[in-house]
Amino acid sequence: MIKLYDTKLHTKVDFTPLKEGKVSMYVCGPTVYNYIHVGNARTFISFDVIRRYLMWRGFDVTFVQNVTDVDDKIINKANEEGRSAAEVAAEYTQAFIDDMHAANVLDPDIRPKATEEIPEMIKLVEQLIEGGHAYESEGDVYFSVRSYSGYGELSGRNVDEMEGGHRELRADGQGLEDRKRDPLDFALWKAAKPGEPAWESPWGMGRPGWHIECSAMSRKYLGLPFDIHGGGGDLVFPHHENERAQSEAACGCTFAEHWMHTGMLRINSEKMSKSLGNFKLLRDVLQTTDAAVLRFLMLQTHYRSPLDFSNERIAEAESALCRIRNTVKNLDWLIETAAEGDSTFDAQELVAEVDACRDEFVASMDDDFNTCRAVGEICKLVASLNSRLGDSTISSSDVPAVKHARDSVEELMSVLGIDASCSLEDGCSCAGWPDAVLTLAEQHAGYSGSDKGAAVDALLEARAEARKAKDWALADAVRDGLAGLGFVIEDTPQGARVTFGA
Repeated sequence: MIKLYDTKLHTKVDFTPLKEGKVSMYVCGPTVYNYIHVGNARTFISFDVIRRYLMWRGFDVTFVQNVTDVDDKIINKANEEGRSAAEVAAEYTQAFIDDMHAANVLDPDIRPKATEEIPEMIKLVEQLIEGGHAYESEGDVYFSVRSYSGYGELSGRNVDEMEGGHRELRADGQGLEDRKRDPLDFALWKAAKPGEPAWESPWGMGRPGWHIECSAMSRKYLGLPFDIHGGGGDLVFPHHENERAQSEAACGCTFAEHWMHTGMLRINSEKMSKSLGNFKLLRDVLQTTDAAVLRFLMLQTHYRSPLDFSNERIAEAESALCRIRNTVKNLDWLIETAAEGDSTFDAQELVAEVDACRDEFVASMDDDFNTCRAVGEICKLVASLNSRLGDSTISSSDVPAVKHARDSVEELMSVLGIDASCSLEDGCSCAGWPDAVLTLAEQHAGYSGSDKGAAVDALLEARAEARKAKDWALADAVRDGLAGLGFVIEDTPQGARVTFGA
C-alpha cells in the first residue's frame, strides 16, 4: 500500500485512487516571465519521479500542469522590455519546456495555458457569484473568504487571526482594498487597466486573478474531485488555500483528495535570493552539471525536506552516480566476456540479493516516495555487486543472474528518471574519454586515429605487449597516463579493462 503525506491532514495516509488503477494529478506550473531557477526545478523533478513511480507500479496516470501566461509579473516584464505580454509569455513558455526536457522531466499529458481557458474561468466566477461566494465591485470580482467555512484548513491558519493583503493603489489614488467587503477577500477577476491584456466578461473588460486559473483548468481536465494536487511548499498559502476554497465553494464537493508539497531548496545552507547573490537558474546549472547528476543530488533528500544545494554536494552526487554507472558498465563487460568454466560465486544468492533490493526499493517509495532511502538501497546493492563480482570468474551459466542484477540497477534508476548506462554519447564524466587520451595513445601506442574508444583499446594492447616483453617502463607509462586522466586499469581473469576512478 502506497502512503503519502497529506499537507492538509499533516500526516501520512494510505493512497487509494478514486478510480481503481487510475491516478489524476495536477501540479502547478510556472508563471512564464523569466527562466526557472533550481528551486522551481526541485518541485518539478520531485513530482516527475512521483509520476514515474506510479506509472511503474502499473497506474494509468493523467498528469496536468498549467502555464500561467497572464500575470502582473509578465505584464511588468513586458513593459520593462517594450514588448507585449504575449511575446514575453511565449518566449519563457518555450524556455520552460526546453529546460524541463534538459532535466529529463516528462511532458505533462495536458499543458493548458491560462489565456486559452478564459471562458472556463468566467464560468466558474459566475457560479461563485450565483452561490453567494463572490461579488462584483467596480469591474473587479472578489471571493468572499468568510463565506467558505473551511478556509484556512489546508495551511493551518485561523481566519479570525489573519490579516488582509497589502494595500494596492489605483491610478486615482483609491486603494483596491476599498473595493472589498472584507480585507481577506481575494480577486477572482480584475478590471482592465490601460495597456494590459484583457478579455470580455459579464463585469466588463478584464483578466483573471491568479488563483482562479488552476481551479478552472483542473476542473475542466480532471473533473472533481481528483487524486493529487501538488506544488512547491511556498504555494500552500495563499495560492492553494484560495484554490481549494473557491473550488469547493463552487462545486460543494472535495476539490483534491490529497495535497502534496515539496520543501525549500537552499544554496550552501542559505535561502536562495537575488539579494544574496546566490540565485541559480536551472539552465545555468545544467551548463556545468549533467542533468542526471542534478536529479541524483535532489533525490538524495526526501522531497518534503529542505534541500541544500552546493558544489560539494554536486561533486558527491557525481561520484556516487559514476560508481553506479561503472558498475553497470562492468557487469556488461562480465556478460560479454563470460566463458565456459566454473563460477566463483553463488548465482542463486546473487538473484536473491537483487530481489531483496527491489523489494526494499518498493517499500521505500511506497513510504511517501522516499527517494533518499530508495537511492540508498541501490547504492548498497552496487557496493555488494562490486565486492561480489570484482574478482569473480563469470561462466556462461552465470550470465542470467548477472544480467538480472545489471538490468535491475538500470530499471530502478530509470524509475528515478536517471539513465544508469553510460556511453560516449552521454557526455558524462564517467563515460566519455577526454581528448587527452588520443595524445596518450599516439605517444605510447602509435595510434593516430580520432576514435577515443579505439585509442583506449590500443593503449591496453600496447600495455599487454609491453608486459609480455617485460618492458615495465612502457606498461607503467600507460597505466600512469590513464590514471592521470582519472581512469584505472584493472587486470581480471577475463583480461584488462579500464574504469573511471571515482
